[in-house]
Amino acid sequence: MADRIFLPIDAAARSVGADAVANAFKDAGYEVVRTGSRGMLWLEPLAEIERDGKRVGFGPLTVAAASELAAQDFPENHATSLGPVEALDWMKAQSRLIFARCGVIDPLDLDMFEAAGGLKGLKAALARSPEEIVETITTSGLRGRGGAGFPAGIKLKTAAAQPGAEKYICANADEGDSGTFADRMLMEGDPGQLIAGMIIAGRAIGAETGYIYLRSEYPDAIRTLAAALKAWEDRGWLGEDILQSGQRFHIHLRRGAGSYVCGEESAMLESLEGKRGQVRAKPPIPAISGLFGKPTIINNVLTLASMPWILEHGGDAYAARGHERSTGTQAFQLAGNIRRGGLLELDFGISLERLVEDFGGGTLSGRPLRAVQLGGPLGAYVRADKLDVPMDYESLAANGAMLGHGGIVVFDESVDMAAQAEFAMEFCAEESCGKCTPCRIGAVRGRETLAKIRKGVDVSANLDLVEDLCTLMADASLCAMGGLTPMPVMSAIRDFPEDFEPRAQAREADVVE
Repeated sequence: MADRIFLPIDAAARSVGADAVANAFKDAGYEVVRTGSRGMLWLEPLAEIERDGKRVGFGPLTVAAASELAAQDFPENHATSLGPVEALDWMKAQSRLIFARCGVIDPLDLDMFEAAGGLKGLKAALARSPEEIVETITTSGLRGRGGAGFPAGIKLKTAAAQPGAEKYICANADEGDSGTFADRMLMEGDPGQLIAGMIIAGRAIGAETGYIYLRSEYPDAIRTLAAALKAWEDRGWLGEDILQSGQRFHIHLRRGAGSYVCGEESAMLESLEGKRGQVRAKPPIPAISGLFGKPTIINNVLTLASMPWILEHGGDAYAARGHERSTGTQAFQLAGNIRRGGLLELDFGISLERLVEDFGGGTLSGRPLRAVQLGGPLGAYVRADKLDVPMDYESLAANGAMLGHGGIVVFDESVDMAAQAEFAMEFCAEESCGKCTPCRIGAVRGRETLAKIRKGVDVSANLDLVEDLCTLMADASLCAMGGLTPMPVMSAIRDFPEDFEPRAQAREADVVE
């Protein structure tokens, strides 16, 4: 049978039965190619059959539906038929630079990777000097996709200027924010994009060693990356003489033990060195003194994975995309109470409203939308009537919010925002490394005080106390763990006061009576 079927091996697809569906197609005699996910998670398991140069999609599938499709030779009028995948509205609207091959290739098939243009950016970098690479990244305006948004070119330039031959590249793959899964999807669907980006960054600063710090909660990504690293070494694309260019670069995979604070770059370095994951005081910054005291570039997976495209197409081409100072594309991840959850790669500047309503289809429950949290558990809550904000670093900051890693978590009208505020403090108390007092103690006191507010105890005075605690944590915490926890708390109090004052005062009145 000539037709090939493409079916994701992505963890999200596997969690809803993709392996069983793949076996059903194999039992029917079809060749099944396991790929990454296209990002349309509400359609998983999503199968694509290749015919006449196009891939036609069917999903979401059950084993019974897969067997039926195979028996009927994939009829176009089947209930699960979606038509050509590339023509779907979800796919047509995207600017897939980083995720161009996710869902298209077998992540461990290097021939497919190369045929799909996977080596072009790396080859372009190997043909240029380190200074030219740094200049290209600087021109592109690429900023860190882990949350801080710091210019990647400045980091490279700083590390490249440091003396000494021993330098490091660290990929921060400790993706722990709620509602985020872009790093995982890339590592499981196109690990070569990350590997190539790390080699490019290494050449730019003169580093010959890289580390990928990957959370232990991602076993599928760990397996895929480990296999990909070996395959690249066996092919001569990684190691002592990359693509016969004379460039040396080795990558080591390290698993984190699940500490949220190790997503902070200096705590990650401590963990990589075999120490307890606690935040370091700065300065010095890692680009000057990082891993083992040597100059170190620490970037998020998507930041490094952006570099091959930039080297292939040029810094100006990347800078022409996006919105004002937020250049290029961002992986937006839709999660929570949403009808169509998944991953979209789009230029910066699209409105939050379009993402949630047009792409996401509103709430899954069908109830009115009430709030959207941006940037993970330490990000602000945005009211439903304020979703017209452009999704870029500066616009969100001007509105008291942050982009973070691009996670978007949706809540309908049933959400209790006072409970969400208490959860933010509880999360910080649980995940704090304990090194600084404002975070370690402030989060505990914040949780206790918000619990009193929710019970209607001395509401006005306790709200003032929470605000004072938040000011202290924001101003005096050693890192963003304690420094950003006030953001969801104060945004909930500021924009959803009815969940704090009115209800609590009513309870107080009941007690008095």
